[in-house]
Order: sequence, then C-alpha cells, then structure tokens
Amino acid sequence: MKAAIQNVLVLIFTLGLFQVVEAGNPEPNSVYYSADEEEEVVKGVIRAQSGDPVPFANIQVLGTIKGAVADINGEFSLVNIPNGTYEIKVSAVGYRSVTRTVEIINGQIQELEVIFSEMGVDMPQITIISSKDRLFSKTPGSVNYIDRRELDFVNPISIAEALRRTPGVNVVEDDLTGMRLSMGIRGLDPNMSRSILIMEDGVPVALNPYGEPEMYYTPPVDRMEGMEILKGSGQILYGPRTVGGVVNFITANPPESSEGRINIQGGQGGYFSGLVNYGNTVGNTGYHVSLLRRSAENLGPTTFGLTDLNAKFLFDLNERSELGMKIGIYDETSNTTYIGMNQLMFERGENDFTHLSPDDRLDVRRLSLSLSHKYRISENVRLRTIAYGYTTTRNWSRQDFAVNATNTPPSNWTGKYWGDLDVPGGAIFMRDGTGNRDRSYEVAGIEPRIEANHKLFNLNNELITGVRLHHERAFVRRINGTKAGVRSGDLREDEIRTGHAFSGYFQNTTNITSKFDVNVGLRYENYVAERDILRRPFGGVVRDTVLVGTNVVSEFIPGAGFNYRPTTKVNIFGGVHRGFGPPRLQDAVTGEGQALNLDAESSVNLELGIRSQFTPWLFVELAGFRMDFSNQIIPVAQSLGGAGFGVVNAGRTLHEGVEAMVNLELSKLFNWEKTNLFYDANITYVNSVFGADRIINEVNVNGLRTPYAPEWLINTAITLETEMGIGGRLTLNHVGEQFTDQLNTVEPRFDGRIGLMPAFTTIDATLIYDVKKWNSRFNLTIKNLTDERFIASRRPEGIRLGLPRFITAGYEFRF
Repeated sequence: MKAAIQNVLVLIFTLGLFQVVEAGNPEPNSVYYSADEEEEVVKGVIRAQSGDPVPFANIQVLGTIKGAVADINGEFSLVNIPNGTYEIKVSAVGYRSVTRTVEIINGQIQELEVIFSEMGVDMPQITIISSKDRLFSKTPGSVNYIDRRELDFVNPISIAEALRRTPGVNVVEDDLTGMRLSMGIRGLDPNMSRSILIMEDGVPVALNPYGEPEMYYTPPVDRMEGMEILKGSGQILYGPRTVGGVVNFITANPPESSEGRINIQGGQGGYFSGLVNYGNTVGNTGYHVSLLRRSAENLGPTTFGLTDLNAKFLFDLNERSELGMKIGIYDETSNTTYIGMNQLMFERGENDFTHLSPDDRLDVRRLSLSLSHKYRISENVRLRTIAYGYTTTRNWSRQDFAVNATNTPPSNWTGKYWGDLDVPGGAIFMRDGTGNRDRSYEVAGIEPRIEANHKLFNLNNELITGVRLHHERAFVRRINGTKAGVRSGDLREDEIRTGHAFSGYFQNTTNITSKFDVNVGLRYENYVAERDILRRPFGGVVRDTVLVGTNVVSEFIPGAGFNYRPTTKVNIFGGVHRGFGPPRLQDAVTGEGQALNLDAESSVNLELGIRSQFTPWLFVELAGFRMDFSNQIIPVAQSLGGAGFGVVNAGRTLHEGVEAMVNLELSKLFNWEKTNLFYDANITYVNSVFGADRIINEVNVNGLRTPYAPEWLINTAITLETEMGIGGRLTLNHVGEQFTDQLNTVEPRFDGRIGLMPAFTTIDATLIYDVKKWNSRFNLTIKNLTDERFIASRRPEGIRLGLPRFITAGYEFRF
C-alpha cells in the first residue's frame, strides 16, 4: 500500500512539472480541447466598476449544469449549448450577482461584458482568506475552503467528516457526535484540537483560548455555510496559536432579499437533526436567524440532545460604515464519558457501543455575543473592529472506576464490572462514587485592525495591522459524590484561573510585479496568567488555601511568504514563520501554586508549494512542509492515556511531509454535456519524530514517532451531478497506523490505552435528488459502507471504536 501511494505521488508531481513547462505552449497532440472542437458559443469578460478584471467569478447557465469559472483576467467561455434562450447568472464573492439573457442561434458566438457593482453593505466580519480570492491566487500558503455545496455532498454527522476533506488534517473521532473536535494538522497531536486555532466568523471559540484551548464545545456543522483552513505564514495574523493552522467556521450572513431553508435529517439510533433558518433585509437592516435541534438515543455509545440558536444582524449605518451583531445560545446534554473498552473486550468483540457508565452526564451551556464594525476611512483605508464576549458552563459528572493487572476490586466497588475476571487485567470495576467536574468560563476581547492600500517604494502594497485586548477567566471546582450518579457531595478542589493577553501584529504584502508578491509580518503576544487555588487536597487531606501562582509569556512571532504566478494558470507559493503556542495555565502553574516556567511551544515552519488550474479540467496543489520544534509540549495528562497529569517540555520534534490535492473534472475532459463528473484526491505523507536525545524508561526516544501522528492520510471521492437533479458521491478515507505513546509501544496494554493503532479505511456513499421546481433536495447517506470495525482512539481511558455502518436520510426545502 505504502509503495503504491508513493508511486501515485511521484506521478502527480511529474505531471505537475510537465504541465508547468508546457502550460505556455501546448503541443498540437495535447489533451486540451480547442474552442472549435468544443463549439464555443458564449465568451466574455467580467469587470468591476473600476474597469479591473474580476478573477474567478462563477458563470452558471440557469436550468442546466453548464457553467464556467473566469480566469485570472476575468475572461470566460461557455461551450456546447444548444439553440435557445438562456438566463446566465454571474456571481463573485463581494459583488452583487448579475443575470443576463442570451439567445443561442446556430452556434453563433455571443460576446458579453459584465460589469459588477460592489456590494454597498456586507457583513463586516474577519475571514482568514480574502473574500475575492477563493481560488487562492495570492494566498501566502497552503489553504483550503469548504463551501456549502461540498457540505451538502458530505452530509456530515460530525464536523470531522468535512474537515478531513482537507490535505494535512487528521481528525480523531473519539466523540462520534462531533460535539468535541479532536483535530491535528501535519502530524501534531489532535487531542482536543489544542494546537489549532479554531474560530467562528473570526472569533475564537475555545473555552479559554489561551489558558484552556480544548474544544469541549464545537460549533455544530449543520448550520455552517463554509470552512476556511489556513496552514501557511498568514497564520501570524490570528493568535494566540500559530503552530499548526487556523480553522474558521463561517455562518450564513443576512441575505439581500427574503431567503430561508428547512433541513431535516434522520437516521439509526434515533438520530435527528432539524434546522430552520430565515433571513431578509428590510430598509437598512438585514437579519438571519437559525434554529437547530440535534439528538440521538444511541449514536455509537452516546445519547445526546442539543439546541442551538444563532442570529446575525447587519445595520447599514451610513455610506461609510456597517455594524454587524451576532448572538448565540447553545444548550447540550449528553452521557459522554471518559471510560472506554479494555483490550480484552475489544478482542472479543464485546460491548462495542454499550453505555459502560450510563449515569455519566455532560452539560454544556453557552451564551455568546459579538459585534463587528467596518468603517471606510478613505478609498484606500478601512477600519475593521470585532468585539466579542461569551460564557461557557461545562459541568461533567463521571462515575469512578478502577482497572488493574490483578483484577483486584476496589473497596467501594458497586459489584458491577465489565470484561472478564478470569483474565489478568481483563476487568473494569465500577466504583460507588462520582467525580463532578464543574467549570464555567468567561471570555471577552476587542480587536481593531486597519487594512490599507498604499504605495511604498512606488509599488502597490496592502497593509493589515491591528491589536487585540483579551481577558479570560475560569472557575474550576471538583465535587466528589459519595454514591454513583449523584451530582452533589464534598467540595474537593476550588480555584479561579485568570488570563490577560495583549497582541499586536502587522502583515504587509508588496506587489513587486504583476506576477510576484511578497509579504512580511510580525506578531507580538503577551500573556499573563494567574492560578488562584482556594481549596485542594494535601497529603490526602482537603484544606482551604490562599495559594496564588503567576506565569508570564512574551513572544515575537515573525513570518514571511511569497506568491509567484509565471502564467495565469500557475501559482508558486512559499513561506516561513515561527510557530507559537502558550502553555495551558493548569500546566504552567502547579496545584501547589508553583510556577513551572514552562516554555511556550516554539517552532520554525517552512512551506513550499505549487497550485495550478493546468487545464479547464485539472486543478493540482502540491506542498512540501517542515515544522521544526525547538520545544514541543507533549501532553501526559489522563486524557492522553498517561498515568500522570500535566505536560512536559519534550524538546525538539520534527514534522516533515508532502500534501497533494488533485481535482479532475472528467466531464470536461470527455466533453459530456448533461453530466458533471468530478474526481478528487487529498493525500498527505508526514514523518513526525522526536528530534533530540531524551531518555524515558531507559529508552532514547530520538527518532521515534510522536503519538497519534499517522504517516499516511488519504481522502478521495468521485462525485456525479446530472441535469435531472440526480447526483451522488462515493468517498474513501484511509488513515495509516499510529502509535499512542512516546515509546512507540506495539503490543497493547491490558487497559487498552497504549498500543499500536492499526491503519483503517472507510467508504461513505451519498445520493442526492435535487428537484428545482419544488425547491427541494432529498438525500440518502451511508457512512462506513463496508461496516469496517476499527479503533478510532485509545484515549481518554480505553478503546473507542469508529462509527459502524450508519444510514441517514433527509429532506431540504428552500424558500
């Protein structure tokens, strides 16, 4: 398998080099179709009011599957359209859509010049990709955008299914519901996405983005309109974490006219998802409101229910400024647990999705408010400001349990156990006690940024510069219940964790020539954290305390990148930046109030790649990367299968690899008229190893692979669309083998938490029937078509299996 994949990558790279050389002067026998062969009938150019071309605008022949994308010069052509009268819709992000009527008579070429007018009013939010660069001709680094159409074909239950459509991304589904995202990029540990900056509409969403970045709350995928994933040097605009990447979830903005959608999905195990949204603009005010209800009786081992209300408002204040407001209310209850199967239970195939601890309960409540403002100071200078605040309550009640190699029951055993008492280490004992981990979080911040076009050195430049003030606080309590399933008891731990952060940054992009851009940037992060310990056990005795510990981190984070476009079809990009991630507060300051002075995670990240629309039917992106950590913080907490708590400065680690993305439009290649057939492949190879001598249990880990870092990730799909509205997709996802500890232990431990995780491959299938005259879409999705049984994770405390074959069906009505 490994050799075959390597051959595929070599073939793709060879094809890429060949096409770059030949792009400017194709041979007569090449696979390009000439305009005459394809019977060009409509051609034209798309321009802004200024007269500048609008690259990558979408051109669609309404009522058909015919369409095109304008090139970097704004030019396009449509071919093989029968005689008749057609409505042609031209759209581009940041502009008002334009519809033109065209009559085709005996193949005569019709010429169009479409002049866009820019939207006077748009939601003043911050995105990580330029709104007019969705094909990334100028983006400094590897970047991906997942749009609404892609989400419809994936029809995801969890947000993980959509994110793994991006090369370089490893998503561990230790929570099958998608309510807790564990995502790693380019070999970084995916545990609770702690190395990734996760945002929604430009606002951080982690519990405490600096002090506790774990994703115990993840925005529901059902209401998303798109996702942006950035892995290059442009990350320094978005702190505090610039190590692995930035993910920005995008929700729907207020539309210009009345628009709504009802989407209902149902499936096995009582799974239900119902979404209703509606938006409109009345006078100078636009609004969009969505209400989501998701629930399941048995999605894997999990029973859950959540309600999510999200509303956006857009106020056109005057000709220079707009104000946006977003409100969110989220309420979730589930029986999520830490406990998983031991190795014996897995090998025997017992209790795959049994509720091992049925009284466990996780409640998450979240209230959020953000304001976004855009002010056009002049034609070339804009001020964007985001102010945000949110509170999250995360109360988790978990029954105590015990495992040991000798199967010795604990003193407070309930008499209930899982597994086999006759096999050493084969039993899990349920204890008559409960740990209630009650936590609440407060986050607030404001970030103004200036975007300015200027003429430094008499060249075209774009400067982005800004500052951010950020405050966060966590109230952390542990209450031990004296019986299983009780939610009150003895207060064992009580503390307040507070953080204050200041950030300043700039990034300047200079157009050296029309084909060559260079950007340089610098970010400064200052984070002051305080851990105020009010109550905790000392030597087994719980006492009130006045312990206070403080940790301070200050760092400068530089970055630079470039884009070179030798032809209109080829973009070569590269960059270097420093990766930075502050240590979690509970790791930097001990339970005794001692500051450990943990260093921030620090790395040098390099990237070089090429992306190209080589032909109308072939898009390729290939990127090589290297992340060299002078210090990577390796978690050894309970949630990672370790015996202790906290983290360690692990020293040098090295992550090197290659990502490839290929999109092949077979219907254009074969000149099909009434069918669109697409093939895509996302392939990642990464070698993540410890890069310096370090002794653990008398073993030098230098050269060993880092935990939860598969060498190979492959996600590939074939997609069909027809003029009749029938479509579908078949998706294959492959994840290579993974080690789960620093010693690369192969033989599994009796508790299941350590040992090699074998590679696995799953196949998903989706069928769609779009009935345009009814404004309706029907879908049928089968996840894990072959019913592959595989280990998704060995943590937090035992083996968790991936989703078995799972069938859902749904209906969407647009109005």
